[in-house]
Amino acid sequence: MSILSAIFLGLVQAATEFLPVSSTAHLLVFGELMGQSLDEPHFRAFVAVIQSGTALAVVLYFRHDLWRILRGSLLALGKGTPLATPEARLGWLIVLGTIPAAVLGKLFEHRIEALGNWVIAASLVFLGVVLLIAERLARHVRAVESVGVKDAVLVGLAQALALVPGSSRSGTTLTMGMLLGFTREAAARFSFLLSVPIILGAGAYKLWKELPMLRGRPDWQLATAVATLVSFAAGYLVIGWLLGWLRTRKTYLFIAWRLVAAVSIAVLIAVGVLPAS
Repeated sequence: MSILSAIFLGLVQAATEFLPVSSTAHLLVFGELMGQSLDEPHFRAFVAVIQSGTALAVVLYFRHDLWRILRGSLLALGKGTPLATPEARLGWLIVLGTIPAAVLGKLFEHRIEALGNWVIAASLVFLGVVLLIAERLARHVRAVESVGVKDAVLVGLAQALALVPGSSRSGTTLTMGMLLGFTREAAARFSFLLSVPIILGAGAYKLWKELPMLRGRPDWQLATAVATLVSFAAGYLVIGWLLGWLRTRKTYLFIAWRLVAAVSIAVLIAVGVLPAS
C-alpha cells in the first residue's frame, strides 16, 4: 500500500467512524477499489490497527469528562455509595450499557465476520430509514445528565446491533438516543462516552489478534503507522465538528449519505467489482 493510499484510508476511517454512516462499509468499498480486501490478512490487520487511532481520539477529546466520571465512580465506590454523585452514576451506566455489545460481540464474532456485502448495503438503508424516523418523531429535549438505567440498556443494545456490518455504531446509538428523547448533541455525546470501553477493548483484542500479520512487512508497517496517525488527528477534529453540527442542524445529511453508500455498494456488487459475500 502506498503512503498516499494510507493517508486517504486514514481520513476515511476518521470521518466514517464517528459520523453515523458506517466505517466498515466505506473501508470495504475504498479498499476494494484500491485492490485491497478484508480477506487479505495484511489489509485486515491494517484496518484493525488504524481503528485504534480513532479510539485514542475519543479518549483525548473527552479526557476531562472521562476523568471526572472515573474519579467520581472510584471515590463513590470507596465510600460505599457507588451511585452518590452524577459522575459516579453515569460511570456505572456506561458500564451497564457496554455489556450487551461485549457479550454479543464475543458470542457471534465469527458469524458477524462472515456476513456479506449485501448485508452491509441492506443495513445502510434500513438503519438510515430508522434514523429518519427518529429525526422526525423524536422530542429532542433531554440532556446527558438525565440518562437512566433504561436508557443505558437500550442504547447499549443499539450499540450491540452495530456489530452487524453497515449498521454504524455511532448511527445506532445516536438513533436510539434520539428515540429516547435526547437532543441530537446529547445523544451523540452519550454515544461517544459509551463507546470508550468497547472500542478500547475491541481495539486491544484486534491488535493482539491481527498485529502479528504485519511482522516482517516494513511496507505495511509504515503505511499502517501513517494511516493510524492520520485517523487519530483527523478523528479528533471530526468529533468536534459532529457535535457542533448536531447542536444546530438535523441528521438529514447522514441519512442521504447512507442511502448513496448503499446504492454504490449494490452497483459495485452488480457489476462484479465487489463480491456478494
